[in-house]
Amino acid sequence: MARVLTAYLKRTEVPTRTALQQAIAGLPFPLTLDDGYVPLETSGYLPCTLDGEDAGFDLRFTEIEGQRADACDVAATLKATTFGAIIQRDGAQLSPGHMLEQAKGALV
Repeated sequence: MARVLTAYLKRTEVPTRTALQQAIAGLPFPLTLDDGYVPLETSGYLPCTLDGEDAGFDLRFTEIEGQRADACDVAATLKATTFGAIIQRDGAQLSPGHMLEQAKGALV
């Protein structure tokens, strides 16, 4: 079963491909995003390379209706510890450290 994570961001802080790849470079595993990533436009499967192997994930940007107290106006299914993202799964906020531990465990 796929896990769905939701990141809430301010439209002005949605990262470019270069900025997102730089953030990913700080992770403890080699992951490279496909050049097809386009902020606010990518919708569907996004290929990437993980430790030299073809991989990927589903990424979709959606507008948030109504106003949130944190002023986030875009939702995305990506993992981010920067760009002002607030990550939730099943309505509960996840810390970047917890998400990183989950990612490491999935790669073992």
